[in-house]
Amino acid sequence: MNNKVAYLGPVGTFTHAAASSLFEGHPVQLEPYLTIVDTLQAVAEKKADVAVVPIENALEGSVHMTLDHLVHQVDLPIWRELIYPISHCLLAHPNQAATKLSEFTHVLSHPQAIAQCYHTVRKLIPGVTFVHTDSTALAAAKVGEQADEKWLAIGTTQAAECHQLQVRQADVQDQPNNFTRFWAVGRPAFATEDADGKHKTCLQVTLPADYPGALYQVLAAFSWRKINLCRIESRPTKTGLGNYFFLIEAELPIRHVLLQGAIEEVTALGCKVRVLGSFPYHYYRERQTALRN
Repeated sequence: MNNKVAYLGPVGTFTHAAASSLFEGHPVQLEPYLTIVDTLQAVAEKKADVAVVPIENALEGSVHMTLDHLVHQVDLPIWRELIYPISHCLLAHPNQAATKLSEFTHVLSHPQAIAQCYHTVRKLIPGVTFVHTDSTALAAAKVGEQADEKWLAIGTTQAAECHQLQVRQADVQDQPNNFTRFWAVGRPAFATEDADGKHKTCLQVTLPADYPGALYQVLAAFSWRKINLCRIESRPTKTGLGNYFFLIEAELPIRHVLLQGAIEEVTALGCKVRVLGSFPYHYYRERQTALRN
């Protein structure tokens, strides 16, 4: 039986592209969901085996809806990570081919995509109105349905093909080095290859109390063992103002003796430690090269 993979859809989103890459060569059934919460809940409710969701963007930072739902609402292990290059385009209905770019009145897209392209689009189309949608692909679909409206969508070239739109301007993201990290969470029924030794473990660390030097003591447990921490972020525990936990990503697998020692030391300090996942990670272009070879 094919594994069911839920992803933030519909077809034409970057999440769809990431999911397709992550499971290339494996018999899976990709199923789109309109929101991050719905995507994760599909796995929690056993409607799907794995969910692919965005977790962090190089320009806009963490996707808090993903983080908070994984921490507070579901217990789904992180299984794999893909770092995917993001290139946004302005898409228009073919009926608007004669419309100058500066004459368009509305730009539709997901809030993250709009934020990543905000300044570039403002320069191209001063005074344009931005409209939020649940996904970049849904924005493309809406533009495709409104042939007489001077609307643009921020989306992918795949979304343009799916909805028969024209690419009016490519690469409209504000910064060239735009990447998004995607997590696959859940329990697939098959194992996949390792990622050439590239491995991370994500930990949720909750301090026993807020006191001077508390975070320093936690970080010292990793520092003296020379464990590289590639990400540290604080998030509210939602138990009261000023109460936080820390998400820490270490570049070692959970089974590594040094990481085990660090977790034991942090626990001895009175901290609660929850392992959200230990997983290989890939860069998209490296993964495509490896698959071709």
